[in-house]
Amino acid sequence: MEIFFTILIMTLVVSLSGVVTRVLPFQVPLPLMQIAIGALLAWPTFGLHVEFDPELFLVLFIPPLLFADGWKTPTREFLEHGREIFGLALALVVVTVVGIGFLIYWAVPGIPLIPAFALAAVLSPTDAVALSGIVGEGRIPKKIMGILQGEALMNDASGLVALKFAVAVAMGTMVFTVGGATLEFFKVAIGGILAGFVVSWLYGRSLRFLSRWGGDEPATQIVLLFLLPFASYLIAEHIGVSGILAAVAAGMTITRSGVMRRAPLAMRLRANSTWAMLEFVFNGMVFLLLGLQLPGIMESSLVAAEADPNVEVWMLFTDVVLIYLALMLVRFGWLWTMKNFSVRFLKKKPMEFGSWTTRELLIASFAGVRGAITLAGVLSIPLLLPTGDVFPARYELVFLAAGVILFSLFVGVIMLPILLQHIDAGDSTQQHKEERIARAATAEVAIVAIQKMEERLAADAEENIDNQLLTEVSSRVIGNLRRRADGRNDVESSLQEENLERRFRLAALRSERAELYHLRATRQISNETLQKLLHDLDLLEALLIENQ
Repeated sequence: MEIFFTILIMTLVVSLSGVVTRVLPFQVPLPLMQIAIGALLAWPTFGLHVEFDPELFLVLFIPPLLFADGWKTPTREFLEHGREIFGLALALVVVTVVGIGFLIYWAVPGIPLIPAFALAAVLSPTDAVALSGIVGEGRIPKKIMGILQGEALMNDASGLVALKFAVAVAMGTMVFTVGGATLEFFKVAIGGILAGFVVSWLYGRSLRFLSRWGGDEPATQIVLLFLLPFASYLIAEHIGVSGILAAVAAGMTITRSGVMRRAPLAMRLRANSTWAMLEFVFNGMVFLLLGLQLPGIMESSLVAAEADPNVEVWMLFTDVVLIYLALMLVRFGWLWTMKNFSVRFLKKKPMEFGSWTTRELLIASFAGVRGAITLAGVLSIPLLLPTGDVFPARYELVFLAAGVILFSLFVGVIMLPILLQHIDAGDSTQQHKEERIARAATAEVAIVAIQKMEERLAADAEENIDNQLLTEVSSRVIGNLRRRADGRNDVESSLQEENLERRFRLAALRSERAELYHLRATRQISNETLQKLLHDLDLLEALLIENQ
């Protein structure tokens, strides 16, 4: 029962945290609010203690969140910016592990070289979810955010693989070589991507099989969709490849495979609303759990530091600042290097970095905040070596990682709004152009389809439709579509007309819903009839709102 009540309390806190941020007289990013509430609940006064199992955390929260990120990631932009993404997600991770690892070994007393590399590895992944939470959706320019999202999807795997190598060497179960590590990384990465692709393909095949033999049952299909990221992750981990990349690949495959396009309307509507709810709850749980761990991490680390003659307690806090500044310097320096490399050597096909200003480079640097993967990774470091000795400086690694997470979020909250002032978050001109082209193309196809349907209905004696009525209705619909396809001014006029019609329809639907409740209250209809008609109205309203 204790676990049950803990889950209920955490879910309630996550749901209320959004309300708290809106009623406060000053603006606080939702992730920071959830971390603060978690830390407050874990304080001895309240005493909410949640045992943090890193392996369970990685399995329970990370696959669905990464799957959702992969699902929403624009595949075209991801492929177009492949060089930029892998330059940050692979090369920068290697530079960070080596450079920051040696810095930690040199600057932080009591941390040997291999554990220093482990800490640098676990600090290398960035968190796009935390970034969106602290600056808001759509605030960072699209050309930057697309690359940052792709980086966050990929560097989770590369950072955790580097951590795995460092821990294995420290435990004495592996002898590190550059060639061996490189081969192992590519095996883990490519294997994870293939595993996610295969599991997602099997999901699509199973949906078609179920639709053929059992009909389109949205509830069954949504449950299978919810299980897909977990299946991808667990199967990949079982065969020794990256479960994180498998979950990402499964999400991206769902987008490209047409599974959702062929799915029934009811399934798509319910899937979108279900995943939106799950993302909100899971993201909130991640930051709440981070806050719940902070008091315990601080207390145990400070007690261990006081008992360690080689460590000054106040130095732990200065080390957090030093490591964060070094991470930012390495990140900015790498972005600057890639920008200049692109300008000088890739003139025919330059990378996106080549056109970035210094301000945009700074935005991308401060946007590299750390989050849940870093915490889960550092807490997964074992307590003991195979010999029975304590893992070297583990308490320092945990304290420094947690400190860098918090410090990166606080600095991001301060610096990013300043850097983003007077910056257009998206290329609205290009987007409007694409929308006009797409609307015109779809309108032309729709007109042809209506004309063919009109001919078929007119020739079908069984339909028994009056020809004058048929012509009148089809002409009215085709007229609306032609106004959309004719040009920009007509498109805007058509959109205004459609928007006005949508508002009338929504007003009508809501009045119908109110009348249904009145009929039920006066016992003129049964509850079963009420629920059936409400469901129909909800679907119609969802379609109208979705197209706003």
